[in-house]
Amino acid sequence: MSTRVVQASGLARVDELYQNRTQRAEELKKQGKKVIGYMCCFPPVEMFTALDMVPYRIMGSVQEPITQANAYLETIMCPYVRSCFDLARKGNYDFLDGLVMPHSCDTVVKVYDIWRYYQKYPFSHFINVPHMVHQSSFKFLKIELQGLRKALEKFAGTQLTDDKLRQAIKLHNEQRALLRQLYDLRKSDPPLLSGAEITRIIVATMIVTVQEGNELLHQVIAEVKSRKEGRPEKKPARVLVYGAEMDDMAFIKLVEDCGSNVVMDDLCTGTRHFWHDVPLTADPLDGIVNRYLDKIPCPRTYREPPGGHEADMENRFGYLKQYAKDFKANAVVLYIIRYCDTQELDVPDVRDYLQGLGYPVLHIEDDYSLATIGQLRTRIQAFLEMIG
Repeated sequence: MSTRVVQASGLARVDELYQNRTQRAEELKKQGKKVIGYMCCFPPVEMFTALDMVPYRIMGSVQEPITQANAYLETIMCPYVRSCFDLARKGNYDFLDGLVMPHSCDTVVKVYDIWRYYQKYPFSHFINVPHMVHQSSFKFLKIELQGLRKALEKFAGTQLTDDKLRQAIKLHNEQRALLRQLYDLRKSDPPLLSGAEITRIIVATMIVTVQEGNELLHQVIAEVKSRKEGRPEKKPARVLVYGAEMDDMAFIKLVEDCGSNVVMDDLCTGTRHFWHDVPLTADPLDGIVNRYLDKIPCPRTYREPPGGHEADMENRFGYLKQYAKDFKANAVVLYIIRYCDTQELDVPDVRDYLQGLGYPVLHIEDDYSLATIGQLRTRIQAFLEMIG
């Protein structure tokens, strides 16, 4: 008599996906799906979904020492990108059918050429995302995405129609809405779920199909709302975390274990990934261009100052004030990965802006590694003790 294996659901399924980040993608590949790996927030995942491909967010590992990448990349460059490439050289990403990278930063640009030379995926494509938000930038990015569209059509052997793209946009907008709904559960005091749980959930949704991710989010939201045990305790500090990539819960858990509730973030693997929808436009590419160029608050994107210094700060960081207000944050932790120049150059202005609003701010520069956790604990505890 055969026994039927019942797949876990809700938070249990999230933990399975978080712990083994390639298993589901490898299963989907065996079922005939093409899996497209991408880095950063800028590749339009809707275009992959529209062609029945699996968008797979490439991530590094704070637990895996970087060894093989040292033969190809300088040590004085972003350890997160080095970690991603290191995992690729070790075979972790051999299941990918394609690689798509944007011009998010100079490190990603340089690593793209090295990566595709050595890994030799069937499909690879570079998106030259403008760094300035001007009218000409929108036109330029649309031409870039038209090029991506043609390349994907050739690789898939089928046409990427506007109707397919509209359906994909609706699916991904649904996921963004569900993630915002999940974040709303953090507004209460205490929040209904922890920042560490949020990290695991977001990672899980970035490595499965959008349909699976949406189903999973429905399950998680229902579970979190109804559970009686496992909820976070109320703590004096309600923290907003600002930074770049954070695909491991270790740092967030450390901040929470030191006496806080992490209630909001501005991270590449957090709100930047989903906070704004793609608007529905007559030409669906226009909506995609608008969202990916104008709505992702990444330091690599330059925005023309609307006036003096004060107006410039409000234009660049006003959304952080709104985040802190809406989620009742009373402290901010700036978590910057070492050698991330785009983030690091913004830190003085971000810190001054938030401190000017009355928020205590802790600036941490880290190596994207678990090795520094013990050292960081003392600094974080001392910072949080000031908040009562």
